[in-house]
Amino acid sequence: MSRPPPGTRGAYRAFLPLQTRWADNDELGHMNNAAYLALVDTAVSYWKIGQGITLRGPGAYRFVVVETGMRYHAELGFPDPVTAGLRIGHLGRSSLRFEVGLFAGDRESANAEGLFAMVLTDADGKPLALPGDLRRVFERIVT
Repeated sequence: MSRPPPGTRGAYRAFLPLQTRWADNDELGHMNNAAYLALVDTAVSYWKIGQGITLRGPGAYRFVVVETGMRYHAELGFPDPVTAGLRIGHLGRSSLRFEVGLFAGDRESANAEGLFAMVLTDADGKPLALPGDLRRVFERIVT
């Protein structure tokens, strides 16, 4: 089975610095799979906060993650500094898919690439259309 090559920095629209932690590595010195997904989740959350999107409390939007995924190209691990590249690969009526490349240091190609698909919902879990102001924020990084 052929695999797509790693994405490059030029394929992403926004960038955030992140730092691996000692606890991210397993006994063999490899970064745990869950730690990769935690970096993706952290990057998406920090990007939202930076755009003025409230994550918790009154006025917060309720996004439900409906799909995650990760493709690995080269290892990461503590103490690697990481740059997360973000883009939105799909923007629907009530859903969107964040695609995140994790780059070690100044590396041009991604060590790993993950996705988080989310749906905006009401308190009962029913999908809601993205409000226009929120949609415009997301449109800034759509590819």
